[in-house]
Amino acid sequence: MTDVTGTVVRLKLSLLRNGLRQSGGRRAAFVASAVVALLFAALQLLGLVLLRGHAHADAVAVLGAAVLALGWAFMPLFFPSGDETLDPTRLVMLPLRPRLLVRALLAASLVGIGPLFSLLLLVGCAVSVAHGAAGYGVAVVAVVLALLVCVALARTVATANVRLLSSRKGRDLAVLSGLVIAVGAQLVNFGAQSIGSAGLGRLAPVADVVRWLPPASAIGAVHAASEGSYGTAVLQLGLSLAALALLVGAWARTLTRLMTSPDGSTLQPPDAAARSRSPQDGGLGRLLPGGRTGTVMARSLRYVWRDPKTKAAWVTSLAIGLIVPVFNALQGTGSIYFACFAAGMLGIQMYNQFGQDTSAFWMVATTISSPRDAFAELGGRALALLVITLPYATLVTVLTTALLGDWPRLPEVLGLSFALLGAMLATGAWTSARFPYSIPQEGHKNVAPGQAGLAWIAIFGGMVSAALLCSPVIALAIALNVSAGGDEWTWLLLPVGAAYGAGITWTGLRLAAPRTAACLPEILTAVSKA
Repeated sequence: MTDVTGTVVRLKLSLLRNGLRQSGGRRAAFVASAVVALLFAALQLLGLVLLRGHAHADAVAVLGAAVLALGWAFMPLFFPSGDETLDPTRLVMLPLRPRLLVRALLAASLVGIGPLFSLLLLVGCAVSVAHGAAGYGVAVVAVVLALLVCVALARTVATANVRLLSSRKGRDLAVLSGLVIAVGAQLVNFGAQSIGSAGLGRLAPVADVVRWLPPASAIGAVHAASEGSYGTAVLQLGLSLAALALLVGAWARTLTRLMTSPDGSTLQPPDAAARSRSPQDGGLGRLLPGGRTGTVMARSLRYVWRDPKTKAAWVTSLAIGLIVPVFNALQGTGSIYFACFAAGMLGIQMYNQFGQDTSAFWMVATTISSPRDAFAELGGRALALLVITLPYATLVTVLTTALLGDWPRLPEVLGLSFALLGAMLATGAWTSARFPYSIPQEGHKNVAPGQAGLAWIAIFGGMVSAALLCSPVIALAIALNVSAGGDEWTWLLLPVGAAYGAGITWTGLRLAAPRTAACLPEILTAVSKA
């Protein structure tokens, strides 16, 4: 057992070392990420230590351990390439028993920046609540036990999903990690603002429940032992120990099944194609217009449904476009004008329309021989975006208005949203033809190397231009709100904004069409660079 464990640990170290030898850039990225992670962990450790003696230090420590465990459970699903040993099927030909392999992989999992980061954080959680000899004695056991539970949890989840993680569907899941990070950041921001206004005491009710859930129960045991509740401490340590035993057992059973059964993760039953058919092939497809416009709309909607990068961008925009105005409204600090954020987030999807086609754009380019063809192509893509954006922006605006109770301003904000959306469609069509760039299909990057400048110019330059194009409608809204009796006429902003948005969209498409038709070779070269 010792020889196998040592061999697997050395294998993990060799994988890390050989990966860093590939290029200087990779070494620099590893060192930079390691320094940042460890610096952040050290600051967290210092902050937790400074909480010693605070009335709610135990709540922070327990919840910190719980959040850490959640990270260990889900991060391997979104970043499976971070550790090559997460795929035990690479060892399937070796004469190793699953339980022996579990011990070896568990030891190898303790090697790396992630385990060291977690160790520092758990030490801070334990020290912040430990008092007296009993408390520190239990803290030593609790930190080790909590770390082992986190690692075993990550391994169990990863092994159960290893077929998925090594397939194309798994790579699609990894691309969606941006959504989890974006939504999670907004949730953390909302929670931090709530705690900042109400104090750490707001965490106490949640912590009272979480302290009985492993591995947070191990940190709860440190607090219980420090308070002299030795029976409670033993029970909470027992819960974490039982969780570790169950996780290791489940890991071993899953590993046995994984290494003795054939891989059927990529096989589909005969009727799979019918079940996986996108909505565009069904009722929605029959609702689209005929000719080239309908064909382009169907293709664009199919990209949203099937292409991982396009789907990730859309889902992220949909989520953030809803979270920002709604969460601010729930906090009572929001403005109804935040509802325009939804239209802005979705309008960004019009930018770099040809880049999402990558090298397949040559098939589209062969069908464009005149500005009229280019106008139809761009118009179909804009209409496909409007199929989703118009009802969504309206829904977010109505929901935000309902939460704030400011119904008289609903027509005004809807008009501003429609005008903003039209301006972004117009500038998006133009920048798609003027500043196209490639989107790599593999990995998490959204811009090919060497084209970051084009992406910045296209997106941020287009957004600034869209804001300037909206200035007439914005000026009208300000004038009506500041003038005496103007509030009675703010409803006019709805038809004005809708008409202005439609007009500016048509103008932008007309201006972008000649550029698109004239520069097809340059666009094809730019979007095919990856």
